[in-house]
Amino acid sequence: MEKTVMVAIDGSVYSSNSLDYLIKIFGNESSFHIHLISVVPAGGSGQDWMFDVDPLRQQSPITEKRSRVANRYLKDAKARLVRNGFSKEQVSYSTQISSTSISTTLHHAAHQGQYDSILIGRRGIGTVGGLFFGSTSADFIEKCHEIPMWIIDGEVISKRFLLAVQSQPESLMAADHLAFMLQDHPEAKICLYHSNSMFGRQQPAKPEHFHSQWGKQWCEQYLDLENFLFYAHAQVLIDNGVPKNRISQLPAQMHLDVGADLLRQAKKHNCGTIVIGRRGRQGGKGLLKGVSDRTVQQAQNIAIWLVG
Repeated sequence: MEKTVMVAIDGSVYSSNSLDYLIKIFGNESSFHIHLISVVPAGGSGQDWMFDVDPLRQQSPITEKRSRVANRYLKDAKARLVRNGFSKEQVSYSTQISSTSISTTLHHAAHQGQYDSILIGRRGIGTVGGLFFGSTSADFIEKCHEIPMWIIDGEVISKRFLLAVQSQPESLMAADHLAFMLQDHPEAKICLYHSNSMFGRQQPAKPEHFHSQWGKQWCEQYLDLENFLFYAHAQVLIDNGVPKNRISQLPAQMHLDVGADLLRQAKKHNCGTIVIGRRGRQGGKGLLKGVSDRTVQQAQNIAIWLVG
């Protein structure tokens, strides 16, 4: 089954890091399709809003200039991917003229395209890092809950994955997404790790909360809620074709700052990507969302996958 990823491109070193990540992790996979997108802010005449209702109307000179620059970035990005293992047919690209915020335009494009994930590069530690001509990565992260998001910070070297396990459906969904994206991957290895807060420990979800996604029979056989779902996470990976010998379990631990601990464990065990399930927008803050927020804020030279 083809896996599709939308990648935001703005010609910066941060989107360059995104391309490097794709090349390193997925450069030899024929079932992988990448759509590169560049968002062009409308501006210059004060009347660019009219293009939304009259597409035949000519763009303002400044918007046309930005579009030409964006297309050059996209062509260069595609050529780079093709030079490094992807076929021309695996890479497409487009520009979007935006009269709203860039994060809103990206969010809309992600939904329209029905992608399996969306990948963005970000600028440094903190929630105020700029992305794509001055809008913020934090704004986009807050908006996009329905599609898994891959956030690339700096240079990612390792192909190993750290899957953060919790006794929650969102965490098992993260395992399901990871398993799907790594189907047929020739060498990816996954470490399962549970880190719990010393304060505000989260109660396990009820078994019936998993039934709609995995079915009652599967849940009765594999759910190990008292063990943070280590066994269930591994089974989801195995069911989706990840070899058992590429899955390892690290000892569970408790820490004051779970996000910082996930980053520390990833570094200790040479993992270049952390995969985290997070609560949906309607779910309130909660432990999972707080952990994902803090992990992203403190990330350096690592990829964070947020699912949920």
